[in-house]
Amino acid sequence: MSEKFLDKAYDLETPEATLEHYNQWAASYDAEIAENGYATPGRIAEALAKFQPDMSVPVLDFGCGTGLSGLALRMQGFENIDGMEPSDEMITQARSKGAYRTLTQIDVTDSKPIPQGAYRLITGCGVLGTGAAPPAVFDMILQALPRGGLFAFSYNDHALADRAYTGKLNEWLDCSAARLLFREHGDHLPGIDLKSTVYVIEKA
Repeated sequence: MSEKFLDKAYDLETPEATLEHYNQWAASYDAEIAENGYATPGRIAEALAKFQPDMSVPVLDFGCGTGLSGLALRMQGFENIDGMEPSDEMITQARSKGAYRTLTQIDVTDSKPIPQGAYRLITGCGVLGTGAAPPAVFDMILQALPRGGLFAFSYNDHALADRAYTGKLNEWLDCSAARLLFREHGDHLPGIDLKSTVYVIEKA
């Protein structure tokens, strides 16, 4: 029986531990996630498509993992998708799917991996949350977006229970630095009874 990684994914406490975990998980990630009915990539892609009719506009899939989110964006019709991901093993899996125009391995210590204004559309599928990217990454992504840019992302139930993550979103919304276009709570990983909220926000 192959080793399971999902149950350990929400307890990782450092960027280094997270990177090591996902490098080890890469080869079996898609199968284990599929067993649990991974729904969020499709939900994010569908939500973004509601607000972006021009499918030729490049999308940055930040923290793209093995590329399931890129495939979901392709299925919605997005034509130019670039991926960024710290795990080289995950990037290897993503490359094999053929969904991306470019794939870039990023350093977890790089505070500004996204060139300012390079993308008007950014997605973050399961990236922000406990055991994954810290709340500061939310600021980094929003700061990289130009005015009018869209960020489509998810918070799973673990992130929703952590005020550091919900507070970061509210910081941007409460001061009108961003506005909420879409919010929907629904399935994330039904196999472990975990849900997520998908958001689309626009930078003001």
